[in-house]
Amino acid sequence: MTDYLDAVIVEHNPSQKTIDRAVIWLHGLGASGHDFEPVVPQLGLADDMAVRFIFPHAPNRPVTINGGMVMPAWYDILEMSLERKVDISQIEQSSQKIHDLISREIERGVAPEHIVIAGFSQGGAVAYHAALGYPERLAGLMTLSTYLATNDHIVFSAANKDLPILIEHGTQDPVVPVVLGEQAQQLLSAKGYNVQYNTYPMAHQVCMPQIQNIGKWLNKVLA
Repeated sequence: MTDYLDAVIVEHNPSQKTIDRAVIWLHGLGASGHDFEPVVPQLGLADDMAVRFIFPHAPNRPVTINGGMVMPAWYDILEMSLERKVDISQIEQSSQKIHDLISREIERGVAPEHIVIAGFSQGGAVAYHAALGYPERLAGLMTLSTYLATNDHIVFSAANKDLPILIEHGTQDPVVPVVLGEQAQQLLSAKGYNVQYNTYPMAHQVCMPQIQNIGKWLNKVLA
């Protein structure tokens, strides 16, 4: 029996029609699935779409850069250098947990090509790994204020070669420097991916113009 991650569930338009779209959205280090829950009503999603948002909670684990303190984390960060020395095996384990959530949505009647994988900061690094290596075509990949930690470890899926990717970053981010968002965009564009890259004059956070843009992108890729 699969042991699924606990998650916050928010449904857009559940009474209108059968839910046939899904967004699996991962939070950042030390946060929880409740982090992006308030964003859903602000996205301006189309009235004729029924979408299930799944905001999973990361497991608690010791984090080396925080003195070994136990906190919600998708993986251990060993060093805060620009290159980000991280526990690759834990990213792979967390990615598998996201694949399990995708499988559960498919069992509920949501086709994989109607599922978006999203993540903020640490959650974004896992989202990259989970979506780019997923064996069936997905609707899209959205990564916010994050970095591509596993470029040399992903088995890139041919099914998602033309996956729409939205990368968004704050130009004043002191936690994940904007250059890491640029690097991800350049790496994936060089591989032929369809990447949309946007920046905002903000720190390690989200802002209202960005939320509105995310809503437009979701309306497009989930249409």
